[in-house]
Amino acid sequence: MKQRLREFLIRHAAGGVALAFSGGVDSTLLLHALLRLRAEGLVQGLLACYFQSKLQPAADAAEVIQIASAMDAPLEVISIDPLTDLPNLRYNPADRCYHCKRFLFSKLVECARSRGLYCIMDGTNADDLKLYRPGLKALRELGVISPLAEVGMSKADVRLLATEWKLGCAAKPSSPCLATRFEYGSELTEENLRRVEYGEDELRRLFPGVALRLRVHGDLARVELPKSELSRAVHFANSISSALRALGFTYITLDLEGMRSGSMDAALSSSSISRKNYE
Repeated sequence: MKQRLREFLIRHAAGGVALAFSGGVDSTLLLHALLRLRAEGLVQGLLACYFQSKLQPAADAAEVIQIASAMDAPLEVISIDPLTDLPNLRYNPADRCYHCKRFLFSKLVECARSRGLYCIMDGTNADDLKLYRPGLKALRELGVISPLAEVGMSKADVRLLATEWKLGCAAKPSSPCLATRFEYGSELTEENLRRVEYGEDELRRLFPGVALRLRVHGDLARVELPKSELSRAVHFANSISSALRALGFTYITLDLEGMRSGSMDAALSSSSISRKNYE
């Protein structure tokens, strides 16, 4: 798998590449691989690009800058405001990810071309192709290449290689944009986004290093934790409840099905998921 990734990157990135970089394990692994090839003289131009917006926790930008600096990678921070520039996003439509990705990566394409870079990459992995990801259509339309998906690397494969390469992010939990915490059709406001951000910060203090989500259903907060953590969550019930009530939630629930990516997509039909992903 490692050799397949190397050969794929050599074929596509030799003339230079702009990589959408979030600081997560997928894009960090790709950046590390590209930097190794650059050191061998096999990649000429390289730029990591981070999208800074209200849809990401404010602390993410500082972390991304620190990671890129530690890797000695060139980084461009692209500041955008999708809730203002894409008014239809405010009501969190089911195809939100398509419109947002189309907007973000159009900005990345402009930035890359201004630097003479015409190969655009992102960290989509093979597992993402099996989930509801309407943003994949936008990536295809813009010619974005997803090396991990192309060579068949799953999230487990990515973590395994990141461990082999001794990358500090190997076990880092995934953290998709904050809009995924809200029901489709509900209004996204800066106040509500920050409330989720602060709520998840409080939960991480109780469950450090654990993949978790704070899902919002009006004034109800639904806490998702791995099933292995549910008994501890009951032990911390008072702390969780008081922290989230302080943020304005009236009802606090613990999801007995545990942490799962894309749980807000459960209300969508499987037929619509399939159609929107691959049209």
